[in-house]
Amino acid sequence: MFGTQAQKEASNGFALRRRAYWLTSATSTAGATTITSIPKKPSTLSVKFEDMYGFTAEGNIDDVNVLNEVRERVREQGRVWCGLEASKGENWYLQTQISSIGEGISVASLKLSKLTNTITLKRLVRKGIPPVLRPNVWLSVSGAAKKRSTVPESYYDDLIRATEGKVTPATRQIDHDLPRTFPSHPWLDSPEGQASLRRVLVGYSFRDSDVGYCQGLNYVAALLLLVMKTEEDAFWMLAVLLENVLVNDCYTDNLSGCHVEQRVFKDLLAKKCPRIAAHLEAMEFDVSLVATEWFLCLFAKSVPSETTLRVWDILFNEGAKVLFHVALAIFKMKEDDLLCAHQIGEVIDILQTTTHHLYDPDQLLTVRMFASFDANLLSCGNFLVIVGTY
Repeated sequence: MFGTQAQKEASNGFALRRRAYWLTSATSTAGATTITSIPKKPSTLSVKFEDMYGFTAEGNIDDVNVLNEVRERVREQGRVWCGLEASKGENWYLQTQISSIGEGISVASLKLSKLTNTITLKRLVRKGIPPVLRPNVWLSVSGAAKKRSTVPESYYDDLIRATEGKVTPATRQIDHDLPRTFPSHPWLDSPEGQASLRRVLVGYSFRDSDVGYCQGLNYVAALLLLVMKTEEDAFWMLAVLLENVLVNDCYTDNLSGCHVEQRVFKDLLAKKCPRIAAHLEAMEFDVSLVATEWFLCLFAKSVPSETTLRVWDILFNEGAKVLFHVALAIFKMKEDDLLCAHQIGEVIDILQTTTHHLYDPDQLLTVRMFASFDANLLSCGNFLVIVGTY
């Protein structure tokens, strides 16, 4: 199934939104223009463009050039996966699975002539899963497919029918948040998109009454819908995320798991970026002012979609530790600027501007500290986080 589809997408340069990014506004007199590369001189020129998943973003010319470079790398990675399917067969990641969230899945070398050279799925996933393969790979490596197999096939449809018309505090909050969920996205802001998102969120609120609904889940579920294409697949990805991948109680009423995450992150920041941590502490800046949204929305609200999904590739394959890695990397990337800041507003502006322009996933995921993390075990109350070698 995936062999033919992946080969077609790779040969076409990923037909899904294959075109170069559209420039929708550059000056007050400029019209829409298709771009493939733009000189970097006018980097301060403000432009609007559409990314791979239909989000309209506003940035500068450098951002557009970066996105086009990223697109080329996505095509190349698609060819790598196609080659692997050609040599190992369709759905090879199912056949060689060792564990769902752990050390990854071992696979044979991409070249049949070098069978002694093996790679791991972990390394391949870290380079990015091609968009056309992402739904099935996520379902497999996260354990969502296995979770779905334990219930009747009609489970989701039955759940939606059973909850139709019911009103709870969770459904009222969901209805309040729907219009505010990525309002600039054409499908998510449409009646069809909002109805689809509502069914997923309401359905899960009845599946797990302890969680019900928490603000932040709307952004996570919305992005899952755009990737997975079907409500049922998005529902099961949300279920495995909340029940198996993330820290327990992150989205319960008291957000106890999220508070624990914030304490652990502060400890990690002090250990890995001591100068930044000391400087921010002297300013009485609480990192949870920015990090809470990062962890609750899994970066979906703060970071461009294509970069967020690269983080999620790793999240579903290796677990929640990647969220700490990414949060630390953002601080590390702007260490010099942060050390020069003397107002809380300056710090927030630096971090928000940085995340807004993180259009290159590799820039974030290859920060030097990622490659040099030692194995660490941090404890915070009853919560343990293992930050292994990355």
